[in-house]
Amino acid sequence: QVQLVESGGGLVQAGDSLRLSCAASGGTFSTYGMGWFRQAPGKEREFVAAVNWSGDNTLYADSVKGRFTISRYNAKNTVYLQVYSLKPEDTAVYYCAASPRPWRMSYYSDLDKYDYWGQGTQVTVSS
Repeated sequence: QVQLVESGGGLVQAGDSLRLSCAASGGTFSTYGMGWFRQAPGKEREFVAAVNWSGDNTLYADSVKGRFTISRYNAKNTVYLQVYSLKPEDTAVYYCAASPRPWRMSYYSDLDKYDYWGQGTQVTVSS
């Protein structure tokens, strides 16, 4: 069973930066596609970014393109989300997810393609 634990969230001001981390255990991390999603109060969970198993292909939601960067370090079983220029509308619980199957990159924006989810880390951006 794969376990994912997110960290790095917090209360920040608009324009600040954060680095979110997701540590994986219990599976073969280096073979998984990994994604970040977020859920704001009263809204559905939405795709943020994804990275393939090797780290050489990434995908971003239009709303974060140019401000967020996803990366992974397979030797540490960790995926990161570096977030810059935070806006109040980025306020949400951020979740990481793992997909054991090698989907084509565009499929990683689909929540249904992920088998494992973390508990989330809260990011709150004040204006």
